[in-house]
Amino acid sequence: MRVDRRVARTRMALKHALFTLIIRKGYEAITVEDICAEANVGRSTFYLHFASKDALKLSGLEHLREQLAARQQEALASVAKGDGFSFGLALFEHAREHADLYQALIGGRGVGIALGGIRQILSDLVRTELEALADGGSGEVIACEVAVQYTVGAYVAVLTWWLERGAEPSPEQMNEMVRGLTARGIWAAG
Repeated sequence: MRVDRRVARTRMALKHALFTLIIRKGYEAITVEDICAEANVGRSTFYLHFASKDALKLSGLEHLREQLAARQQEALASVAKGDGFSFGLALFEHAREHADLYQALIGGRGVGIALGGIRQILSDLVRTELEALADGGSGEVIACEVAVQYTVGAYVAVLTWWLERGAEPSPEQMNEMVRGLTARGIWAAG
Protein backbone atom coordinates (compact mmCIF):
# COMPACT_ATOMS: atom_id res chain seq x y z
CA MET A 1 0.00 0.00 0.00
CA ARG A 2 1.40 3.36 -1.04
CA VAL A 3 1.22 6.30 1.34
CA ASP A 4 0.24 9.67 -0.08
CA ARG A 5 3.27 11.99 -0.22
CA ARG A 6 1.52 14.67 1.83
CA VAL A 7 0.68 12.14 4.54
CA ALA A 8 4.26 10.86 4.52
CA ARG A 9 5.62 14.43 4.74
CA THR A 10 3.32 15.27 7.65
CA ARG A 11 4.25 12.11 9.56
CA MET A 12 7.95 12.75 8.94
CA ALA A 13 7.59 16.36 10.11
CA LEU A 14 5.87 15.22 13.30
CA LYS A 15 8.54 12.57 13.99
CA HIS A 16 11.34 15.05 13.34
CA ALA A 17 9.64 17.61 15.61
CA LEU A 18 9.32 15.07 18.42
CA PHE A 19 12.95 13.98 18.16
CA THR A 20 14.14 17.60 18.06
CA LEU A 21 12.08 18.43 21.13
CA ILE A 22 13.23 15.33 23.03
CA ILE A 23 16.82 16.43 22.59
CA ARG A 24 16.01 20.03 23.48
CA LYS A 25 13.55 19.58 26.38
CA GLY A 26 13.39 15.93 27.35
CA TYR A 27 10.42 13.68 26.64
CA GLU A 28 8.44 14.39 29.81
CA ALA A 29 8.26 18.15 29.20
CA ILE A 30 6.87 17.84 25.65
CA THR A 31 3.20 18.35 24.89
CA VAL A 32 1.25 17.63 21.72
CA GLU A 33 0.97 21.40 21.29
CA ASP A 34 4.78 21.67 21.36
CA ILE A 35 5.07 18.99 18.67
CA CYS A 36 2.45 20.69 16.49
CA ALA A 37 4.18 24.06 16.81
CA GLU A 38 7.59 22.58 15.98
CA ALA A 39 6.18 20.69 12.97
CA ASN A 40 3.99 23.62 11.92
CA VAL A 41 0.82 21.53 11.80
CA GLY A 42 -2.54 21.86 13.52
CA ARG A 43 -3.57 19.81 16.51
CA SER A 44 -6.35 18.11 14.53
CA THR A 45 -3.78 17.11 11.89
CA PHE A 46 -1.64 15.55 14.61
CA TYR A 47 -4.59 13.47 15.84
CA LEU A 48 -5.41 12.34 12.29
CA HIS A 49 -2.04 10.59 12.27
CA PHE A 50 -1.31 9.67 15.89
CA ALA A 51 -3.38 9.05 19.03
CA SER A 52 -0.74 10.50 21.38
CA LYS A 53 2.87 11.56 21.68
CA ASP A 54 3.62 8.01 22.87
CA ALA A 55 2.12 6.60 19.66
CA LEU A 56 4.22 9.05 17.65
CA LYS A 57 7.36 7.96 19.45
CA LEU A 58 6.60 4.28 18.90
CA SER A 59 6.03 4.89 15.19
CA GLY A 60 9.54 6.31 15.05
CA LEU A 61 10.81 2.87 16.04
CA GLU A 62 9.39 1.38 12.82
CA HIS A 63 12.42 2.61 10.88
CA LEU A 64 14.66 0.77 13.32
CA ARG A 65 12.54 -2.39 12.98
CA GLU A 66 12.81 -2.24 9.19
CA GLN A 67 16.60 -1.74 9.28
CA LEU A 68 17.19 -4.61 11.69
CA ALA A 69 14.81 -6.98 9.90
CA ALA A 70 16.45 -6.25 6.53
CA ARG A 71 19.91 -6.93 7.96
CA GLN A 72 18.63 -10.14 9.53
CA GLN A 73 17.02 -11.41 6.32
CA GLU A 74 20.22 -10.83 4.35
CA ALA A 75 22.26 -12.76 6.88
CA LEU A 76 19.85 -15.64 7.51
CA ALA A 77 20.36 -16.96 3.99
CA SER A 78 24.02 -17.72 4.69
CA VAL A 79 24.44 -17.86 8.46
CA ALA A 80 25.55 -21.04 10.19
CA LYS A 81 24.26 -22.17 13.57
CA GLY A 82 26.08 -20.30 16.29
CA ASP A 83 26.69 -17.25 14.12
CA GLY A 84 23.26 -15.72 14.71
CA PHE A 85 22.01 -12.37 15.91
CA SER A 86 22.90 -10.65 12.66
CA PHE A 87 20.82 -7.59 13.59
CA GLY A 88 23.23 -6.56 16.37
CA LEU A 89 25.60 -4.42 14.32
CA ALA A 90 22.70 -2.44 12.82
CA LEU A 91 21.32 -1.89 16.33
CA PHE A 92 24.60 -0.54 17.69
CA GLU A 93 25.17 1.60 14.57
CA HIS A 94 21.68 3.10 14.84
CA ALA A 95 22.16 3.82 18.55
CA ARG A 96 25.48 5.55 17.96
CA GLU A 97 24.13 7.54 15.00
CA HIS A 98 21.24 8.76 17.17
CA ALA A 99 23.11 8.80 20.48
CA ASP A 100 21.80 12.25 21.46
CA LEU A 101 18.22 11.03 21.05
CA TYR A 102 18.87 7.78 22.92
CA GLN A 103 20.59 9.73 25.73
CA ALA A 104 17.61 12.09 25.99
CA LEU A 105 15.31 9.08 26.31
CA ILE A 106 17.31 7.42 29.09
CA GLY A 107 15.53 8.27 32.32
CA GLY A 108 11.95 9.22 33.14
CA ARG A 109 8.81 7.70 31.61
CA GLY A 110 10.18 8.12 28.10
CA VAL A 111 12.70 5.34 28.58
CA GLY A 112 9.96 2.83 29.36
CA ILE A 113 8.12 3.52 26.14
CA ALA A 114 11.26 3.58 24.00
CA LEU A 115 12.84 0.50 25.58
CA GLY A 116 9.50 -1.32 25.52
CA GLY A 117 9.31 -0.74 21.78
CA ILE A 118 12.92 -1.79 21.27
CA ARG A 119 12.37 -4.89 23.43
CA GLN A 120 9.40 -5.90 21.26
CA ILE A 121 11.37 -5.38 18.04
CA LEU A 122 14.29 -7.41 19.38
CA SER A 123 12.01 -10.15 20.73
CA ASP A 124 10.48 -10.61 17.28
CA LEU A 125 13.90 -10.65 15.60
CA VAL A 126 15.46 -13.08 18.09
CA ARG A 127 12.45 -15.41 17.92
CA THR A 128 12.64 -15.42 14.10
CA GLU A 129 16.37 -16.10 14.18
CA LEU A 130 16.15 -18.89 16.75
CA GLU A 131 13.40 -20.59 14.77
CA ALA A 132 15.38 -20.27 11.52
CA LEU A 133 18.57 -21.65 13.09
CA ALA A 134 16.94 -24.44 15.11
CA ASP A 135 17.82 -28.04 14.35
CA GLY A 136 14.21 -28.78 13.61
CA GLY A 137 13.92 -30.87 16.76
CA SER A 138 10.98 -30.77 19.08
CA GLY A 139 12.28 -28.06 21.40
CA GLU A 140 9.96 -26.71 24.01
CA VAL A 141 8.23 -23.38 23.47
CA ILE A 142 9.15 -22.30 27.01
CA ALA A 143 12.84 -22.98 26.42
CA CYS A 144 12.75 -20.93 23.22
CA GLU A 145 11.00 -18.06 24.99
CA VAL A 146 13.55 -18.17 27.82
CA ALA A 147 16.30 -17.85 25.19
CA VAL A 148 14.43 -14.93 23.57
CA GLN A 149 14.01 -13.07 26.86
CA TYR A 150 17.60 -13.79 27.92
CA THR A 151 18.96 -12.48 24.62
CA VAL A 152 16.77 -9.38 24.52
CA GLY A 153 17.60 -8.57 28.14
CA ALA A 154 21.31 -8.85 27.39
CA TYR A 155 21.10 -6.59 24.33
CA VAL A 156 19.01 -3.93 26.08
CA ALA A 157 21.20 -3.89 29.20
CA VAL A 158 24.43 -3.68 27.24
CA LEU A 159 23.04 -1.09 24.82
CA THR A 160 21.95 1.14 27.71
CA TRP A 161 25.30 0.75 29.50
CA TRP A 162 27.21 1.42 26.26
CA LEU A 163 25.29 4.62 25.51
CA GLU A 164 25.70 5.88 29.07
CA ARG A 165 29.47 5.61 28.70
CA GLY A 166 29.63 7.51 25.41
CA ALA A 167 29.05 4.75 22.83
CA GLU A 168 32.59 3.42 23.10
CA PRO A 169 33.99 0.99 22.00
CA SER A 170 32.84 0.96 18.37
CA PRO A 171 29.55 -0.59 17.21
CA GLU A 172 31.55 -3.32 15.46
CA GLN A 173 33.41 -4.23 18.65
CA MET A 174 30.23 -4.17 20.73
CA ASN A 175 28.44 -6.34 18.21
CA GLU A 176 31.21 -8.93 18.20
CA MET A 177 31.37 -9.10 21.99
CA VAL A 178 27.62 -9.28 22.63
CA ARG A 179 26.94 -11.52 19.66
CA GLY A 180 29.72 -13.90 20.67
CA LEU A 181 28.67 -14.15 24.30
CA THR A 182 25.00 -14.48 23.53
CA ALA A 183 25.31 -16.97 20.68
CA ARG A 184 27.70 -19.19 22.64
CA GLY A 185 25.37 -19.16 25.65
CA ILE A 186 22.24 -19.90 23.62
CA TRP A 187 23.77 -22.70 21.54
CA ALA A 188 25.52 -24.25 24.54
CA ALA A 189 22.23 -24.41 26.45
CA GLY A 190 20.35 -25.80 23.44
